[in-house]
Amino acid sequence: MEANKVLDAKGLACPMPIVKTKKAMAELESGQVLEIHATDKGAKNDLAAWAKSGGHELVKHEEESDVLKFWIKKG
Repeated sequence: MEANKVLDAKGLACPMPIVKTKKAMAELESGQVLEIHATDKGAKNDLAAWAKSGGHELVKHEEESDVLKFWIKKG
């Protein structure tokens, strides 16, 4: 999946991945995709809920080793 911006949130504990995601999303245009890399297991539920509540779309999610990867399309 092609992302317009990649956010490295590895090693950050809740709520920092969400805080950084929110800031990065503000820099994108509607329809652009943000790729997020996180290691906090709680990020899975947090980012899905955050995307939904903000009118964004969690396009894809995968786990590679200990890294959770998310692709969120800006609403």
